[in-house]
Amino acid sequence: MQLSEGKIKHMNALSNDKGVIAAAAMDQRGSLRKSIAAAKGVPQEQVTNEMMEEFKICVSKVLTPHASAILLDPEFGLPAAKARAKNAGLLLAYEESGYDNTKPGRLPDLLPHLSVKRIKDDGADAVKILIYYTPFDDADVNDIKHAFIERIGAECETYDIPFFLEFVGYDHKGGDEKGLEYARKKPGIVIGAMKEFSKPQYKVDMLKVEVPVNAPFVEGSSVYKGVAAYTRKEALDLYRKAADEATKPFIYLSAGVGNAEFVESLNMAAEAGTAYSGVLCGRATWKEGIPVYGKHGGKALEDWLQDEGLKNINAVNEAIKPAKPWQLKAGLTVGV
Repeated sequence: MQLSEGKIKHMNALSNDKGVIAAAAMDQRGSLRKSIAAAKGVPQEQVTNEMMEEFKICVSKVLTPHASAILLDPEFGLPAAKARAKNAGLLLAYEESGYDNTKPGRLPDLLPHLSVKRIKDDGADAVKILIYYTPFDDADVNDIKHAFIERIGAECETYDIPFFLEFVGYDHKGGDEKGLEYARKKPGIVIGAMKEFSKPQYKVDMLKVEVPVNAPFVEGSSVYKGVAAYTRKEALDLYRKAADEATKPFIYLSAGVGNAEFVESLNMAAEAGTAYSGVLCGRATWKEGIPVYGKHGGKALEDWLQDEGLKNINAVNEAIKPAKPWQLKAGLTVGV
């Protein structure tokens, strides 16, 4: 993996002094509007753009002093980018929220008024793309996604900005992604995706990945629900197998789970000895503040974040102490 001086500079801006990415994530759009509407007991159209911006500003202002970076969206997140702490780098999302549900395969699309150049001009240190991906979907579907990522990788290379690729697995046959059967399929989905997008033609600089198991189905985990898809030994072996497939640096995403589950997932990564380089953690730190905001507004959310939100992000920061500098996977000297 060859990184330009420009990309290295941006990667360092996103990392802490140990070369680990300890980033907050607040780029949710459609799901956030839906959740705020539910908390307020109103239709989604009554959740204004100003409310979306206010929520993101609160999260950015309170959490970024304790993070190495924050991921935001250009639609509602630019005011929050200005509110972030000086120590925090900035990632901006490039994709449309959600996916095309008129066609099979959860196909992605880009925000129509954006380009990598415009994202960089907005002060971003990295471009983030989320795609829904399973190596087991139809070849035609995945070929579209592969070409999509190749184009973005080339665009990021042209403008000398890091490319963070987030892939979220799914059951292409429509199964419940929180259930036991999917938990059994998940390792193959995550491992296959990590192998695919480590290939050089995608020009990805950082893989943003799910953990390869669902912790509630790991026998003996702190969040175990009583039905096992894997023993703890099997789970740790799957962490190692997934990590071995990545030839690029990778960080874990929280995938919408609660703080306790995400911390347990990170503890298993540490126990397995995986060479992951940090996290981009969103809802595991702030999602329980949505009802507070819905009922009592921005000041109450800030107060909640100063208490529970900081406890959550500090728990994640404690859990990622065993993470390895991203420079190691990139073949660079630590501290470059």
